[in-house]
Amino acid sequence: MWRWKLSYRQRKLIRESRSYLRLFYFVEKIMLDGGRIFLAIGAGFGALAVVLGAFGAHALKSILAEHPMSIWQTAVQYQFYHALALVAVGVLISQGFALKVLYASGWLFAIGVVLFSGSLYGLALGGPRLLGPVTPLGGIAFIAAWICLLFAVVKP
Repeated sequence: MWRWKLSYRQRKLIRESRSYLRLFYFVEKIMLDGGRIFLAIGAGFGALAVVLGAFGAHALKSILAEHPMSIWQTAVQYQFYHALALVAVGVLISQGFALKVLYASGWLFAIGVVLFSGSLYGLALGGPRLLGPVTPLGGIAFIAAWICLLFAVVKP
């Protein structure tokens, strides 16, 4: 049997191209899923918002002072609002609005929840002050997500 003699660089290039193909396949699979990924992320964030809201109302109310408790409530509210927005993005995609800007909106909503609400949860629990500058980044992601959603709906 004849074996091709490939240099190390050629074998490395083949391996890298296979990994890129896997990445493209994964991205394409997410793009063709009909919005289920955003429905799932939104449902997960929504359930987590209910759990964290109940945890804050029952377990943390006696532990946290008034200001950290208000930070916790703000994090829960924004997480829940944007979980609903993620579900809406998933529904729009499943209805045929499969635009790239709509997918961008969904991912920006998810990133915004993690950055904005996650940093507020950390700050409320007495985390490092380093989390303070992370919160506006999540807010920027939220704003960009809403603008992308606007473009996706208005675009003819």
